[in-house]
Amino acid sequence: MCNCGNKRSGFTAGTSATLSNSAPIKQPVQKMWPDTNFMYAGQSALTVTGNITGKRYRFSAPGEQQLVDYRDAAAMMTVPVLKRII
Repeated sequence: MCNCGNKRSGFTAGTSATLSNSAPIKQPVQKMWPDTNFMYAGQSALTVTGNITGKRYRFSAPGEQQLVDYRDAAAMMTVPVLKRII
């Protein structure tokens, strides 16, 4: 029988001690494109969920505008009562 288990446990113990001593570094999220404004042109309220981010966008009244994540913008343009503002 090989002695691989002891080497593996020693390696794991060494790396976990190193990782636990370092503080996590948060990198700022850099977006590829700017987010887009959309205006609601319907008659009542509307809630739309972004298909990429999963974020919920709530338009409470006609004419309301919201900033939509650029990753969700393509799907939002398929909603007839939402108009992209340039």
